[in-house]
Amino acid sequence: MTPADPPPAGTGALAALLLLCDGRFPAGGHAHSGGAEAAVADGRVHDTATLADYCRGRLHTTGLVAAALAAAAAAGLDPLGLDDAADARTPSLALRTASRRLGRQLTRAARATWPSAALEELAAARPRGAHQPVVLGLVARAAGLGPADAARAAAYEAATGPAGAAVRLLGLDPFHAAGVLAGLAPQVDAVADAAARAAELARDHGPTALPAASAPLPDIAAEQHAAWPVRLFAS
Repeated sequence: MTPADPPPAGTGALAALLLLCDGRFPAGGHAHSGGAEAAVADGRVHDTATLADYCRGRLHTTGLVAAALAAAAAAGLDPLGLDDAADARTPSLALRTASRRLGRQLTRAARATWPSAALEELAAARPRGAHQPVVLGLVARAAGLGPADAARAAAYEAATGPAGAAVRLLGLDPFHAAGVLAGLAPQVDAVADAAARAAELARDHGPTALPAASAPLPDIAAEQHAAWPVRLFAS
């Protein structure tokens, strides 16, 4: 399964990247906290400083993995193979389910914005949803963006999701949450660059060249969170 060539990059590429990263883009991310709800409940996140720590840790683990998968998909690697690689890198059933749900929602949004034959093929092969980072990479490609752009969008999302959720969960000052994200900006760029380099290696060596950073505590917390009878966020 090989994605079609993306449209030529042009003056609209930056606007496409901004739209893809916009929290108002209807990709379903607003319903997910990136593990922040569980972290708030057990006291690991309780103020601006601990939120920054949490976002930093997520960025360098699951964020790096997601960014590399997205970059590899945007680079034209087989999305079905990447979807299997995402499964192997996501030990928590709850997180695999959430990722596929987000991938399905992103596919729906992409059909109205950047239709793609490759994305339709993936949706047909994975009717319950492909993993969100893989879908993100194909959407980025359809929008005329490159692997580095896809990686940057995924890395950015890894930090912004928990930060936005923490404002709602803790009543944090949104200005302070924005300050956390601004402080993490250089690390978002660094993670995206590392992910793009890994995707380039994966062209020759396959998905095994992609990062497999782990975060056991959030995996355990995700399983516990999925069993809560009442929760504000889906994950």
